[in-house]
Amino acid sequence: MTAKVGVVVFPGSNCEHDMVEAVDAIGGCGELLWHKDTDLGDVDAVVLPGGFAHGDYLRTGAMARFSPIMDAVARFARDGGPVVGICNGFQILTEAQLLPGALYKNRSLRFLCQPAMLRVESTDSVLTRGLSEGDELNIPINHFEGNYICSEETLAELRDGRRIVLTYGENPNGSTADIAGICNENGNVVGLMPHPERAAHPLLGSTDGALLLKELLNDD
Repeated sequence: MTAKVGVVVFPGSNCEHDMVEAVDAIGGCGELLWHKDTDLGDVDAVVLPGGFAHGDYLRTGAMARFSPIMDAVARFARDGGPVVGICNGFQILTEAQLLPGALYKNRSLRFLCQPAMLRVESTDSVLTRGLSEGDELNIPINHFEGNYICSEETLAELRDGRRIVLTYGENPNGSTADIAGICNENGNVVGLMPHPERAAHPLLGSTDGALLLKELLNDD
């Protein structure tokens, strides 16, 4: 049966259709979910896409965290369902405390939109379980607040638990320990700043993002 991936749309999201198209292209079925929905339906995985939820006027992800659908997302995550937050979605996951740490302004104080070489650091997540540690991926970034910060204690926990999923080859934003993506203790909730949906077709210059996204369709 075709895996169904729910893509949550917040006011200000702008990558939801890219994600649906990428999921459909790799054999899944992408379905848009509205932020005021109170349940996720029969989806097999959930993606919080990139964009500017609620305009980012208060703090990135701070308002989206209170959208009705986030209670359903949290329940889905607690039950072991795959949840992925990309860029703004990563910010929302930290605001919702589904992932630790926070995303701060880029070190350069400039918006960055450029290719990024990533290294797979852990295969203990729903996005990287089909890859190998040390694999390199070419996936673009597109953010102003992608500088991941956390306490030394949290960083130690991430390292000890193999929860640092992806790192930058050349750190573009000042992120702690070159972190580009992390996961929760069970590996089913993942947040990353790079956009795999923007590297899922040869016309985009890379298909490395598809290697990550196709793992959402894996029911193992």
